[in-house]
Amino acid sequence: MSAQGRVTGVRRLLRPAAQTTYEKVFGTVYVGLMTNVLLAVAFAPLLAALAIVRDPIASWPFFVALSPLCAPALTGAFACFAALGDGGTAVVLRPFWAGYRRGAGRAALVWAGGAAAVSVLGLDAVVVARTGWGPALVPFFGTAAALVAAVTVAVLVLLAEPRDEPVRALLRPCVYLVARRWHLAALNIVVLGLAGYVVLTKPVIGVLLLGAPLLYLVWATTRYIVAPVHTPERMSTSM
Repeated sequence: MSAQGRVTGVRRLLRPAAQTTYEKVFGTVYVGLMTNVLLAVAFAPLLAALAIVRDPIASWPFFVALSPLCAPALTGAFACFAALGDGGTAVVLRPFWAGYRRGAGRAALVWAGGAAAVSVLGLDAVVVARTGWGPALVPFFGTAAALVAAVTVAVLVLLAEPRDEPVRALLRPCVYLVARRWHLAALNIVVLGLAGYVVLTKPVIGVLLLGAPLLYLVWATTRYIVAPVHTPERMSTSM
């Protein structure tokens, strides 16, 4: 490459980005920060309980019973991510409230059912592991719990969007698609586990700083997993 060509290449690299690029970057950062604030407000009962209880793990039944209150906030956050991805809008409060209100009752019920199922499977794994033949069944309980958690998140992602289908109609395709793309669902479980660990150890920092980025990764991956649900004809041909 000649000297003139190298100079031209450097000038192209140093050329300022378009105004729309800066707007998208700052809009994305704004949506993330505001979503974190709204999540912190919605998670206020859980954060207050974490601040009072010294050993949250020992008091896990209480937090499992309290956790469904956070499910509508997740649908609100997912609605913000969907608005940002579809239209590129940096509006936060309106889509968050729309997703929160739209999925409040059903999201809480889905989360409660999923939390109860995961709790039962976890207790079964602990009890069975203490027997002589139990360790061989522990992977089964662990896999079943991970599947329930992934399906619960998939249903919440769908409930964050304007949909008229009942929850029962969403469960079967979500189970099929999560099992079909299990490797992506496993990634979501790892990210959710990391988010849960951060919230348990540093509640305020976890929600205000890492809430939106981790949830966005979970939402984007899950939306790709359940993409055929948006096109019923593809879903019918694949099942």
